[in-house]
Amino acid sequence: MLTLTREDVRLGCRAADWRAALEQAAAALVEAGRVSAEYREGLLAREAQSSTYLGHGIAIPHGTPESRRHVRSTGVRVLQFPEGIAWHDGSRVNLLVTIAAQSDEHLDILRQLTHVLERDGVGETLAGATSADEVIAALSRAPVSARCDAGTLCLGVPARDRLELALAAAARLRQAGCVDSSFVASVVGQLPLPLGLGLWLVYGTSGVQAPALALATPEQRFRDDVGEVSGVFCLAAQGDAHRALLMRLDGLLARGDGDRLAELPAEQILARLSGESAQAETARVRLLNAHGLHARPAKELVQVARAQAVQVRVRLLEGNGEAVSTASLTKVLGLGARRGQTLVFSAEGEGAAQAVSALAEAVRGGLGEPVTPLQETREESAARVARVVPAEPVAAPVADEPLTAVPAAPGLSIAPAYVLRLPELHYAERADDSAKERERLQRALDGARQQLETLVQRTVGGEVAQILSIHTEMLGDPELRDAAFEAIGEGASAEAGWWRAIDAAARTQEALADRLLAERAADLRDVGRRVLGLLCGVEMPMPPEQPYILVADDLGPSDVARLDTAKVRGLVTARGGATSHSAILARALGIAAVVGAGERVLALTTGVELIVDGESGRVVAAPSPARRQRTEKRIDEQEVLRRAAHARRHEEARTRDGHRVEICANLGNTAHAADAVERGAEGVGLLRTEFVFMAHQEAPDLATQISEYGEAFDALAGRPLVARTLDVGGDKPLAYWPMPHEDNPFLGVRGIRLTLMRPEVLETQIRALLTAAGTRPVRIMFPMVKDIEEFRAGKAIFDRVQAEVKASDVQLGVMIEVPSCALLAPTLAKEADFFSIGTNDLTQYTLAIDRGHPQLSAQSDALHPSVLRLIQLTVDAAHAEGRWVGVCGELGSDPHAIPVLVGLGVDELSVSSRRVPLVKAAVRELTLPRARELAELALRQPTAAAVREVLEVV
Repeated sequence: MLTLTREDVRLGCRAADWRAALEQAAAALVEAGRVSAEYREGLLAREAQSSTYLGHGIAIPHGTPESRRHVRSTGVRVLQFPEGIAWHDGSRVNLLVTIAAQSDEHLDILRQLTHVLERDGVGETLAGATSADEVIAALSRAPVSARCDAGTLCLGVPARDRLELALAAAARLRQAGCVDSSFVASVVGQLPLPLGLGLWLVYGTSGVQAPALALATPEQRFRDDVGEVSGVFCLAAQGDAHRALLMRLDGLLARGDGDRLAELPAEQILARLSGESAQAETARVRLLNAHGLHARPAKELVQVARAQAVQVRVRLLEGNGEAVSTASLTKVLGLGARRGQTLVFSAEGEGAAQAVSALAEAVRGGLGEPVTPLQETREESAARVARVVPAEPVAAPVADEPLTAVPAAPGLSIAPAYVLRLPELHYAERADDSAKERERLQRALDGARQQLETLVQRTVGGEVAQILSIHTEMLGDPELRDAAFEAIGEGASAEAGWWRAIDAAARTQEALADRLLAERAADLRDVGRRVLGLLCGVEMPMPPEQPYILVADDLGPSDVARLDTAKVRGLVTARGGATSHSAILARALGIAAVVGAGERVLALTTGVELIVDGESGRVVAAPSPARRQRTEKRIDEQEVLRRAAHARRHEEARTRDGHRVEICANLGNTAHAADAVERGAEGVGLLRTEFVFMAHQEAPDLATQISEYGEAFDALAGRPLVARTLDVGGDKPLAYWPMPHEDNPFLGVRGIRLTLMRPEVLETQIRALLTAAGTRPVRIMFPMVKDIEEFRAGKAIFDRVQAEVKASDVQLGVMIEVPSCALLAPTLAKEADFFSIGTNDLTQYTLAIDRGHPQLSAQSDALHPSVLRLIQLTVDAAHAEGRWVGVCGELGSDPHAIPVLVGLGVDELSVSSRRVPLVKAAVRELTLPRARELAELALRQPTAAAVREVLEVV
């Protein structure tokens, strides 16, 4: 989505010709400080290469790659010419969207504009706009994409009733995130409408998140009391956005392609729905262009298409299934095709085969750009070798040798090690006997299903059982089997055909930019590897049934979320840091964990006894009887302490000499506020409001946000809630708010920088928070603030809304996560009501270490003395102005850090809900003078390791 402000738009411009218009556009960029004057020559040079006219009266002038050196910062200036300008290619232009781009950000803007051009009357609207807001609204509106893809098909349902098929189709739309439960309820009992050829239709409008068309087919065609049944379509209708789906369905019926539709594999069904008839000539080709199908190669493709004797259509195999005319530049650009994705050309009539072949060959040739072959992806290479064995073996730790690692999640455990090693999988790509290969694959599918069903029975409840059940369902998906059988029929081996089907389905899910569907892609590949193991005669690693400590190279967030906490006693990884996402999730799940232990732990033997100390960051293999006895005693003592802490969880946290420290909870979901209160939280110290936005297909409106935040306020029953305003950007984008690519998104447009570019989003969120709060205490803070100027810009919006809403108990603060903000805390403290220190980001920015970096993340430790000094500066500045300071990063629950933070004067600690009772208990063991001594001692150390060592000794 274009990020525009009123200052970016100029209305009522006039120019004698296109060159004069371009001069004005260049001057506007220079005036805004985006470019130097030399950039004008780049704009002219780009027009000399080819016209930047898009259509509907819009041109997008931008410089050549050589002129990027004259760009000071990426930006856009929009100039409206109501009377129009004769462009050099003969087009009539009313709007110039002039772009200054330091890399290839203009490609994302171009993709957005192609969706804008698809709306009827948009050219007239922009030419006649009388306010900057009208132009911004027209250009920034997110496109609504109607879905009809592999994720909305439900084939081979064991049903003998039309209503059951209708319900299955509606449920598939809900699983795909297109509708909610109210939509499914509206379909229940609805009599399907006959379409002919045994096809039926149900539809609904309530609870629609995104327009979509699903199809459910039975295992076999059947006849009921009304007629033949071969499939039921389910349409989720929304405004006018679903019309394209109806047109595609109407075209299918008009061509007579609905007959025997249910007998086709998923890929052919989608082809028919895209407009490809059974007689169509088709050609597939992978796009090799580095920046995808942007303006220059798209124009080249259109020119080749227009030279053909027949009309050719194209669709994106990984897209929503809609085929568009290759003769329309805006339609081709609207596909948004990226490097590595597959274009499918189709045509009918005399010369069709030559036409689709010519277009496919043009794509292979690069469409006027130099191209390079695609490298094998990690997933593709994993199909042949699941894990590369280290070239040089390392020695495992010797018996009873304490191994130092990075403390990740507090806890102490003793259990046998389970070392996760994925085996190598080798297989032939081709096979001669297709029938035999199909039989082999079917046996492997049956075997994998039996494995999973056994695991589900052994796993009593919980998330792990749910995930295994999903895997079982995936194995029964006929579209996967049919796609694999089709590849085998073309000469592929059972292994190669199966992995090709898995990889294609997973890529389709990943291309939909939906985080829930992306997780499904990971599940698909997990299922795929299980079947591959059976085909190759290699057993995939299975965790033991008794409690164990998991040892692995590294684990992603989804891997940690799948751990069965009933069996996993601890977690040890060779890589990772204390603020990595896997460490954060381990803390949330209450699993003792250490990370960054080094490759030696991977040489451990499964079954060897391990001690994991998540507080001190120690791993001991084959401990001596004496060490084991001491550890067991400590575990018993910790259990006593845990129970005592739980019993006193609702009491205040005060040091032994009466100093109060407020203990709150970090939340990402407002529905978890009640659980936080039950665990003893004195409020919410950090509500990550971006999760409210991520849970919706489009930006949540005022009413939706008020409802979401209200749930948390209700559960808190008068306790304070600290809400961080929307914190998204290049490193965690929203699907409906696409951002230009940034080389370093952590240092780019995110947090308050982004929302100030879209002040209406920030204003709506602030209004929702203040309205939901009413008379209850709410604390609002801005993320990624670098100095007082950004805070004042956000505060101006806050003040305007608060003057209207008049919430009675409200404070406005700053999240300290940028070092400049900590250093300038004295100026900020004069105007902000409070500070909340986000130690995760503050640490990575201070130490210049990406917390997800495979080699360096172990060194990203928030107890580094440089970070502690920034915390000290922040606290001192706040207290000098009578302001309070909280810590909402993971450091707040680190047992070693709690005394230091209390000693530095931090007033509030906000931690995961599970840790609240224990953090309160830790505060109660302190005295304020002793805490101050420990803080001073930590500040005198040279490194984070030295800080931890000295705190352990004392």
